[in-house]
Amino acid sequence: MALIVQKYGGTSVGSPDRIKNLARRVARFKALGHQIVVVVSAMSGETNRLINLAKEIMPEPDPRELDVMVATGEQVTIGLTAMALMELGLKAKSYTGSQVRIVTDNAHTKARILRIDEERIRADLDAGNVVVVAGFQGVDENGNITTLGRGGSDTTGVALAAALKADECQIYTDVDGVYTTDPRVVPEARRLKSITFEEMLELASQGSKVLQIRSVEFAGKYKVKLRVLSSFEEDGEGTLITFEDPENKDSNMEQPIISGIAFNRDEAKIMVLGVPDKPGIAYQILGPVADAKIDVDMIIQNMGADGTTDFTFTVHKNDMSKALGILNQVQGHIGAREIRGDDKIAKVSIVGVGMRSHVGIASQMFRTLAEEGINIQMISTSEIKIAVVIDEKYMELAVRVLHKAFELEEA
Repeated sequence: MALIVQKYGGTSVGSPDRIKNLARRVARFKALGHQIVVVVSAMSGETNRLINLAKEIMPEPDPRELDVMVATGEQVTIGLTAMALMELGLKAKSYTGSQVRIVTDNAHTKARILRIDEERIRADLDAGNVVVVAGFQGVDENGNITTLGRGGSDTTGVALAAALKADECQIYTDVDGVYTTDPRVVPEARRLKSITFEEMLELASQGSKVLQIRSVEFAGKYKVKLRVLSSFEEDGEGTLITFEDPENKDSNMEQPIISGIAFNRDEAKIMVLGVPDKPGIAYQILGPVADAKIDVDMIIQNMGADGTTDFTFTVHKNDMSKALGILNQVQGHIGAREIRGDDKIAKVSIVGVGMRSHVGIASQMFRTLAEEGINIQMISTSEIKIAVVIDEKYMELAVRVLHKAFELEEA
């Protein structure tokens, strides 16, 4: 008998029929003697509907009240899911995040989990119940409802699995696993049987939408065995996200050099041109941007021959206008000749732990792009990743040719 946490996303609970399918799947696991905790998202489209409703009342909704409102989406789903399980003859209990006591900080709309009081869940499991928990939400120390940000149900599932020391956390979604890249861009993309946490973390951070990055970080930190599965297939092994075994020196003998290609068209490039080349200039540029809670991704600084330097960095496309406004205000202070923004870019990344033991990966990537006439604007690397910024119009072409160049379609 195993303790399994199963998380179902919005498409998996998008209608009463899909919720009934979910219940039948859970019943099969329960029949095998497993203890099951089910974490569900709001029904597909519901969170957007609630946010848009709030904006009709208040164009910039108060964060606390917005959390109170959008948390109702998951509350509907947990009730329906518990009823569907009961209809099959199973014992079931549903809980909101505040009832479980998923305790978070007080950063409304983007809270982080501090701890989980799992005693009530354990008692219900021991009594033979399937426990259904609302994803995406928690409660702060003062009893205020909080939400974890978009995709937060993944984090809820992994956090519960960690708190309960579950044997496995299964993430059910509308795809049957993690692919070498998006099959909508490359039809030959192949589902991976397994991938390391390091690789999944890089893929998620570089734009892969299969798992929310915070959930992967959480799983890696607490060593939660994670599996991505399709909620629309009866059977299937999905993709197991696991750890490299450093003690097994032969474990990487057949490890592919590259495991996957991620891409992200939601970034924008900001160029601060002709600033004095002196100590502290990077802080003077990025300090005000960071104070505005704008995340910066890739950074390049070029040395100038005339005592000036050009400083370029990327931000989320939605933050470009805000960042440009901030920099225009400090342009005189930092002595910049010109400030520009470009939101017609895309980031393409190759990821693989096999890069550690193979040379020439960067040159192969750059040669492949050059042969297609694709110019590289920025480059960022880590031990297992190479990311480039290119013109947005070449993104899909870049993904296709790189997928072929690294033979990712081959099993």
